[in-house]
Amino acid sequence: MFVLELTYTAPVERVDALMQAHVAWLDTQYTAGVFIASGRKNPRDGGVILAVGDDRAQIEKIAAADPFAVEGVCAYRITEFIATKTSDELAPYRQQLP
Repeated sequence: MFVLELTYTAPVERVDALMQAHVAWLDTQYTAGVFIASGRKNPRDGGVILAVGDDRAQIEKIAAADPFAVEGVCAYRITEFIATKTSDELAPYRQQLP
C-alpha cells in the first residue's frame, strides 16, 4: 500500500484552476481500484491519497499523470508501507510481512 502526499508548489488559485481535471484523474484511479481514499490536507497546502498496489514504479507513473503534477503545481512524496492491520472494511487490503 502507498501513501501519496501532495504538497502544493504553486498558489492555490493555480491549483483550483486544475481541480476539475485532477478530480477526473482521481475518479479514473478509483474506478481502476488503485485509490481507496483521498482528500485535502488541513491547512490546505496539499492532499493525501491512499493507493493499493505492489509495484512502486506503477504508482509513480500514475502520480506523474496527475494534472497537478503535469502542470507543476504540486510535488509528490510517495511512501510504501505494509498494511498488516486494518479495519474490517479494509480487510481485503491487509498484507503479510515478507
